[in-house]
Amino acid sequence: MKRLIYAIPALGFVLLAFFLFKSLILPAPDILPSPLIDKPAPPRTLPALDTQTQGFGPRELASGKVVVVNVFSSTCVPCRLEAPVLDRLATLPGMTIYGFVWEDKPQSARKFLDDVGNPFSRIGLDMDGSIGREWGIYGWPETYVVDGRGIVRFKYVGALTDQVVARQLMPAIEKAKLAS
Repeated sequence: MKRLIYAIPALGFVLLAFFLFKSLILPAPDILPSPLIDKPAPPRTLPALDTQTQGFGPRELASGKVVVVNVFSSTCVPCRLEAPVLDRLATLPGMTIYGFVWEDKPQSARKFLDDVGNPFSRIGLDMDGSIGREWGIYGWPETYVVDGRGIVRFKYVGALTDQVVARQLMPAIEKAKLAS
């Protein structure tokens, strides 16, 4: 009976060590799987943020050119941090970036863009989050690459950095161009 008393803590330690070790081999939090990869973008159209821009939907996403869709909100601190990266990305030849305002108010999103800059050629608004759920959005920021046929080819969760753009986003864009 005394041996059992000593074995219980040892068994507990082994179980704890197993689960901690297992957590080390899980994917990084910015590599969240998306059920949309290699499938068409959701069929609903995002209305325009305001009168200064146009919304977008399946027709625009399947227009023959690769599109980067960036999900943001005025309340998102990492979105502010990635704004200069998006501005630089938008200056690349042939680059098309659409903004996806998720669960935010139009006036707040417009003020945010006035503060940080607007790299988007179209900006869609999803105030209630229903279209975002169809996209499988977890939070802000998220970035998608959609090929010229409207098929989602890549998803990145988190703020874009120059390193992420160089190592992940640009290769995904090039791959999407080949798939179009």
